[in-house]
Amino acid sequence: MAVDTTSTALSDHEIRVVDRVRTDLLIGGSWGPAEGEATFDVVDPSTGRVLARVADASPQDGRRALDAAVAAQPSFAATAPRERYDVLMRAYALMLERIDDLALLMTLEMGKPLAEARGEITYAAEFFRHFASEALRIDGGYQTAPAGNARFLVGKQPVGPCLLITPWNFPMAMGTRKIGPAIAAGCTSVIKPAHQTPLSMLALGGILQEAGLPDGVVNIVTCLRAGEVMEPLIRSGLARKLSFTGSTKVGKVLLEQCADKVLRTSMELGGNAPFIVFEDADLDEAVAGAMAAKMRNMGEACTAANRIFVHENVIDAFGTRLAQAMGDLRVGRGTDDGVQVGPLIDEAGRQKVADLVADATGRGAQVLTGGEAPDGEGWFYPPTVLTGVPRDARMAEEEIFGPVAPLTSFASEEEVVAAANDTPYGLVSYVFTNDLRRALRVAEALESGMVGLNQGVVSNPAAPFGGIKESGLGREGGSVGIEEFLEIKYIGIAT
Repeated sequence: MAVDTTSTALSDHEIRVVDRVRTDLLIGGSWGPAEGEATFDVVDPSTGRVLARVADASPQDGRRALDAAVAAQPSFAATAPRERYDVLMRAYALMLERIDDLALLMTLEMGKPLAEARGEITYAAEFFRHFASEALRIDGGYQTAPAGNARFLVGKQPVGPCLLITPWNFPMAMGTRKIGPAIAAGCTSVIKPAHQTPLSMLALGGILQEAGLPDGVVNIVTCLRAGEVMEPLIRSGLARKLSFTGSTKVGKVLLEQCADKVLRTSMELGGNAPFIVFEDADLDEAVAGAMAAKMRNMGEACTAANRIFVHENVIDAFGTRLAQAMGDLRVGRGTDDGVQVGPLIDEAGRQKVADLVADATGRGAQVLTGGEAPDGEGWFYPPTVLTGVPRDARMAEEEIFGPVAPLTSFASEEEVVAAANDTPYGLVSYVFTNDLRRALRVAEALESGMVGLNQGVVSNPAAPFGGIKESGLGREGGSVGIEEFLEIKYIGIAT
């Protein structure tokens, strides 16, 4: 497969967009270098070339950031909800005003095509608008005790300083999905973006300052040695909550660390999403849904369709159509016109995808399209469709995190529901059928926190996002997202 790279050198405009981003740490409202002026490289995954050098925080820098959040917490908790609303709405407007530059920055550091990056900026900004309104709706209660001799007053207060850890695959949206409710609830925070994609978060820090966010409310710590920097903060007793999006393996380690001081936790972890196509499904609709569920972000998403189960009567027709659609996608550098599929995040990510494909084909799976990494610079992998993937293949158990669609046949509803649930993960499932009763029956039987019925995208700022089993704890977004950053306080009043 030839990769389309119109140009691999940064244009003057791209250089200006990168150069405008502050690359220091943001602590207590001030930008400054890391201890010893240490830095690390941010690399363009389409070329492997260095884009920028960013401050590499030490554990001492991390503690300074947490101290700043702790110091700012009392005054920020006392701000009026309308003030928090105004800050979030100003930040929302600034993000949309600068969507082109923010999208370009994201594409350069992460690889996704510009059109998709623009979509993420819009999606990310919407979390600020959504939680701005939630700041005005924090409620409580008042009731008479059953015995009549007291009154119960129930209110909600900010949980306190928070530690927020975000992944590289959605570097802006995963930040606003955590920062938005934290600000709305009146919580300060220290946020650590993924080392592969820190520029988007640093740009967001500048926007929040312009929007009038008080000093110390959001502190940004970039670093390569995440464990060394974040573990002391988790164990310090100064933070009261951790919100993490990332792998289940890392999430379990963080949960153990949080247990030491009994921190509140929100965990959005790995997925192994089943995508089920019944024999009565509209195949055009199902293929379009599979493309959306599989190819968003080059397949580098926890919500990506990881196991595609297709009824034995339609698997051949479905596979042919899906292979055609996948094979027609244009692969290349995300900044080039018409590109629909960018590079994977790094060589390790691409090698994992290649290993999973080799394992599946070694067990008898057939390649309908793709299946071989191209030569040349950048970490590209072609959109790939495999059919006849056995259920003991590694990709049936591991997140692929790449543009590979594995098809497996099934014969009955009972069989496919059992197969779909045969995983320790439970983030999202997808079901395509025109039988309403079956749709509801299967949706209720699937062990996942979210279900897409005849649609391949479930994410929405106004809906609760999260999973069950080893896919996580808590929910982000929706009306419940702010509750993760609030504590309930009950006051008993004698009468």
